[in-house]
Amino acid sequence: QVQLVESGGGLVQPGGSLRLSCAASGFTSWRYVMNWYRQAPGKERELVARITSTTFGSTTNYASSVRGRFTISRDNAKNTVYLQMNSLKPEDTAVYYCNVDLGGQLFRGQGTHVTVSS
Repeated sequence: QVQLVESGGGLVQPGGSLRLSCAASGFTSWRYVMNWYRQAPGKERELVARITSTTFGSTTNYASSVRGRFTISRDNAKNTVYLQMNSLKPEDTAVYYCNVDLGGQLFRGQGTHVTVSS
């Protein structure tokens, strides 16, 4: 049974940091491209960061809005993908999801809320 569980969200002041986790089960996450998306109220879903499979070097890509502030990484032993978020801005406020495409079937977690506010 494939499952993705996000955690690590919360309330943080502008300029602060959070590390989100996406714990995978039911499949071997390092074999797949893993994505972090976010959805803010009234806005379209945005792909924030992507990491390719370990086989392909765990190459990373970022949205221009977060490049230089966010870092996606994976811990293969823990079957977990992380999103380190630094220098957070109020416009980063959103629900953050991880997802994976397993042979044409898309799975995502329940999301974790991030609020950046003073």
